[in-house]
Amino acid sequence: MLRKFRRTPGGNYYIRGTVAGQRIFESTGLDKAAAAEAYRARREQEIITRHSLGRAATLTFAEAALAYMESGGETRFIGPILDHFGPDFLFRDINNSAANTAAAALYPDAKPATINRQVLTPLSAVINYIAGETGQPAIRLKRRKGETKRLRWLTPEEAEKLIAAADPHLVPILGFLLGGGCRTGEALQITPQLFYPKTGEAYLPQTKNGHPRMIQLPPRALNMVISRGVPEAGTICTTPRGRPYVIRDHGGGQISGAFRKAATAAGLGRDVVPHTLRHTWATWFYAQTRDFGRLLDLGGWQKADMAMRYRKAAPADLGTRLWDHGWDFSDPATRAPEARPGLRVVKSD
Repeated sequence: MLRKFRRTPGGNYYIRGTVAGQRIFESTGLDKAAAAEAYRARREQEIITRHSLGRAATLTFAEAALAYMESGGETRFIGPILDHFGPDFLFRDINNSAANTAAAALYPDAKPATINRQVLTPLSAVINYIAGETGQPAIRLKRRKGETKRLRWLTPEEAEKLIAAADPHLVPILGFLLGGGCRTGEALQITPQLFYPKTGEAYLPQTKNGHPRMIQLPPRALNMVISRGVPEAGTICTTPRGRPYVIRDHGGGQISGAFRKAATAAGLGRDVVPHTLRHTWATWFYAQTRDFGRLLDLGGWQKADMAMRYRKAAPADLGTRLWDHGWDFSDPATRAPEARPGLRVVKSD
């Protein structure tokens, strides 16, 4: 059986012993004798129960979520869900009713898309992971219905206001987003070695779907990218202090403050976020080129229906208006040669 003890006077209690053939040695994290004794008794009972009923009957959601995260699973929205269910909620009790209760508690006023993204998707990921580990069938959680597509894209006139209002360090990032269709996290990782200013191309080795791709910048976007010069090392897009951004899951938050400042100054609403520019690029590119094959290749979509979601319905004069603002998305291989902006190299410290 388990016994509790202290390694040092006044320190936390530990428990040690053998229960149901399992050797245990762990800290309780508690320095009060009564609380540590309750922990010991509970832990002992957990082991006995699991031994007699089996892991499937006693696995908690917290244990399942931890295993999922340790395997490399997405962690962004797991924390609030763990806090809601607590350490003792059994994994076998995760069902549509439990998911709906969690959604109502965590995001009472959220839209269906938010519930799907921040509750049902992470819950389903944990469920599917455990099903794969145990071979047991996975319960399917019912997703909320509602409009989940982003409809917002920027007109050329709105984009010009955004660019004009942007801080200098943000301009190259906007160039990659508006001109190349990058996701924010992809743009922030582009190094001088992956950038080809003579052809206006950049190689993206790490993408969201795991398929590397090459992007093609129109001259206007290329000018924006090199507006601060290109460093010899590091990344092309840098913070106001000239340092590379720290890359995070679902990148975009790193520039949210600077982007919101520029968007507000440009008179754009809070529905305009960095990812809006990927929708904008797809809409602009197709409106001017009508080249759906290149849209798929440059955008990195594996399925046509996903590209169709990004390419919005646009007025017939959009292509001409883009030309008027200096945006030329035509294929460099077929258009007349144009002068490329000069490349200025900035020496890194």
